[in-house]
Amino acid sequence: MVGLSLKGGIMDQSKITFSLLSGRQFTAEEIRYLQEMVRVFRYLSWKELLRTICEHLDWVTPAGRYKVDSCAKALLKLQARGLLRLPAKRQRRMNRRQMVVSSATDAAQQIVGSVRDIAPIELEPVRDKAGISRWNEYVHRYHPLGYKQPFGAHQRYFILDAGSRCLGCLLFAASAWALAERDAWIGWSERDRAQRLNWVVANTRFLIFPWVRVRNLASKALSLAAARIRDDWQQRYGYRPVLLETFVEAERYAGTSYKAANWIRLGTTAGRGRMDRHTRHLSTPKVIYVYPLVPDFRTFLRGESPTHKEGVL
Repeated sequence: MVGLSLKGGIMDQSKITFSLLSGRQFTAEEIRYLQEMVRVFRYLSWKELLRTICEHLDWVTPAGRYKVDSCAKALLKLQARGLLRLPAKRQRRMNRRQMVVSSATDAAQQIVGSVRDIAPIELEPVRDKAGISRWNEYVHRYHPLGYKQPFGAHQRYFILDAGSRCLGCLLFAASAWALAERDAWIGWSERDRAQRLNWVVANTRFLIFPWVRVRNLASKALSLAAARIRDDWQQRYGYRPVLLETFVEAERYAGTSYKAANWIRLGTTAGRGRMDRHTRHLSTPKVIYVYPLVPDFRTFLRGESPTHKEGVL
């Protein structure tokens, strides 16, 4: 069970060993993660928060569905024990309609050439309802992994050419909780990671439309994203991330675009899901790439620089 030492109303994390809640045993690391998730994503609706936690803890049924009810019960029990302080519930109506494909995302005339031929290339942040719907539809139709609703902090982009023609889509969202190669490369302790994970942002969808054959477009789009994402994140969420990450299926892709955009190859995932807990839900091993957004990202992520304030770096 868990210790019962309190500090300022929140239980002393050093006393936590494990706790069995809603049929799941939580480690001290996971409880610290829950505390950080609740703090960072306090602006989410109750349902969004639950689904975000289920995704990152790989808390799913054998069919792969999020165990939202079990998660809710566990969070309330943790709050009752003094381990969490949950924000007030803010319900948000979820759109459960099935994706409807429209002519707005039909294949366009082929675009062939190089970036120079259609420059300047721009990234357009997608924030309005109509744009989000069109972005979702494009990814649903043309991305190999399809569309999956992002939870937590995220930002969609359209890739546009000089004539405002749409060439593709990008999505940046919450990073993976535990990655041995990344964490060792940063020099993260479990405590540092729990406190600063949200300053690492993942590129979770990247799509160049199949009718677009433009040399160097993908690497150009990645470079543009790296140049602006800190400002976009600051405007939307109040802080500036310091590191990007992504995962590439080595069996299907060579990662050429990330290499050309100067992303760093770290290694390969174990292929066991984001928390490496449920071996029955094995995923395909992927190559990990990262991209530092500031020179001294390590000192910030390890909490070693007293001059860096959250959101000011």
